[in-house]
Amino acid sequence: MSKIRKYLGEVILELKKATWPWDAKEKGFAKYRELNESTVVVFIAMILLGAFVAVFDISFREAFKAAQVWFGR
Repeated sequence: MSKIRKYLGEVILELKKATWPWDAKEKGFAKYRELNESTVVVFIAMILLGAFVAVFDISFREAFKAAQVWFGR
C-alpha cells in the first residue's frame, strides 16, 4: 500500500510541474484559447497532409494505368 501511495504522490508532483493548454485565470471560452488554436493547427495540418497524399495517390494510379496501356497488359 505504501508503494501505491508513493507512486500517486510522485504522479501528483509531476502533474503540478506540467504546463496545461488553458489559463486557469480566464473564464468561459477564452480559458481554452491555446487549446483551440492548437486544435485548429492540427486540423489544417491533417487537411494539407490528406490533400498531399490524395494528389500523389491519384497521379500514381493514373501513371500505372498509362504504363499498363503502354506495355500492353
